[in-house]
Amino acid sequence: MAQSENSAHSQLEQYLGSKNLNPPTFNQSTERPSPKREPLKHILMGSAKVVISTIHHLQVIGYASVGDWSPLLPTGNADEVMSILIRQILTQ
Repeated sequence: MAQSENSAHSQLEQYLGSKNLNPPTFNQSTERPSPKREPLKHILMGSAKVVISTIHHLQVIGYASVGDWSPLLPTGNADEVMSILIRQILTQ
């Protein structure tokens, strides 16, 4: 400590007695655990008409934009397609 700081510290110590002059320190972290993201895959399967209709409905209710979904993909079953949406979901 510099001379003036030492003198001020000494005077404060005399005033307070032998009490600890250092403020308590806390070992608690002020940081919150960082959220992690995990992929969540949505798969719609059915006729092209019902898959497209569902994708549009999900946009209307604000869940996902039409452009977020994959193009319609054939499933190998007659008259059946699928579309996939992958979202990153926050977890803790």
